[in-house]
Amino acid sequence: MSIAAFELPQPRDTVWRRFSDVLVRRRGLLVLLLLTPPILWLGIVYLGSLFALLAYSFFSIDEFAGTVVYEPTLSTYGELLAPANLDILLRTVAVSAVVTAVSALIGFPVAYYAARYARGRTKALFYLAIMMPLWSSYLVKVYAWKLLLAKEGVISWAANGLGLGSVLDAWLALPVVGGPSLSVSYTGMTLVFVYLWLPFMILPIQAALERVPSNLLEASADLGAAPGLTFRTVVLPLAMPGVVAGAIFTFSLTLGDYIVPQIVGTSALVLGQAVYTLQGTAGNIPLAAAFAVVPILVMGVFLVVAKRTGAFDAL
Repeated sequence: MSIAAFELPQPRDTVWRRFSDVLVRRRGLLVLLLLTPPILWLGIVYLGSLFALLAYSFFSIDEFAGTVVYEPTLSTYGELLAPANLDILLRTVAVSAVVTAVSALIGFPVAYYAARYARGRTKALFYLAIMMPLWSSYLVKVYAWKLLLAKEGVISWAANGLGLGSVLDAWLALPVVGGPSLSVSYTGMTLVFVYLWLPFMILPIQAALERVPSNLLEASADLGAAPGLTFRTVVLPLAMPGVVAGAIFTFSLTLGDYIVPQIVGTSALVLGQAVYTLQGTAGNIPLAAAFAVVPILVMGVFLVVAKRTGAFDAL
């Protein structure tokens, strides 16, 4: 019997040492091993589901049998142009745009104060106040707002106590933004959306404002520019990447949400509710998939326009 037959197996740490030596010598192999799990997740689970969704949008539904007809067609996308479906799309985009604009108007002054004036403990309290609403349950916040916006809720009670009940009634009497109460109106829906997504607008703007060099503001003042002119020509352009980043968050989150319009809002459907109804109650998966493709296209156009305006150059 040869001597090799009596050789002891190599320790496990020696095998791992040789394997680590190979990874050190071949950095490309190390990078490939590190990227393989996220690539598999992104390529199979995430993109795979999106492509499956896109594929279903090119099929149609048999109106008599209620089954999916697996034959490529564009008729499902043609149904999106029907007046009822087109109204849903336009309504959703309009609500998302209003929520984004209101969030920017409210969030910018808060972010400006936090970036330029808050220091030490004050800034810590600022971050705590902004992040605290995100720590509570989404549904709890929405139902709490429904109670606040109800006809007998705190907001109506406060308005009547301040003598503003007639102003609130006049606002609710308006044809588009009004309704029986704030809890069943576009105004109430917008308020809830702004409350939910406002942190996603404030934090990017605050991060962008903190990157504005102080010497630029001092130079503008030395050259005789008034504070308003400095804000318009120096601060706002440099903070625009943060505004665009916050707008991407608030717009996209509002565009696909269906829970808030179902609890607070009118009976008119928005895009998320249409997808939920079509794939659930109606069983029309192709049309639901076609509806779900619309936010992807809208956000794609949004990002292209934002990039062409140069808003991402300073990110």
